[in-house]
Amino acid sequence: MFAVVKIAGQQFKVQEGQNLYVPHLTGKSGDKVEFSEVLLVDNDGKFSVGSDVKATVKAEIVSDFVQGDKVIAFKMKRRKGFRKKHGHRTQYTQIKIESIA
Repeated sequence: MFAVVKIAGQQFKVQEGQNLYVPHLTGKSGDKVEFSEVLLVDNDGKFSVGSDVKATVKAEIVSDFVQGDKVIAFKMKRRKGFRKKHGHRTQYTQIKIESIA
């Protein structure tokens, strides 16, 4: 059984017991979160899509703050002495899917 869930504007395919990294969610380690915006559910070959879906996905926050890889945006104009270096690390939350009900 799997489901497609919309979390923070992104779609994720999830299964029970799966660990995944999602955009940063508010909460601490051990908190329970519930995602009600389920787009698709596959229950042993039976698909429910759109408004037919009456499922929610329950998960637990494993790690509340994980940083992604460093991304550097470097701008330069040759022969002008113009150099600009900006960087960032995207923040994620690690969750474990407990149930799809």
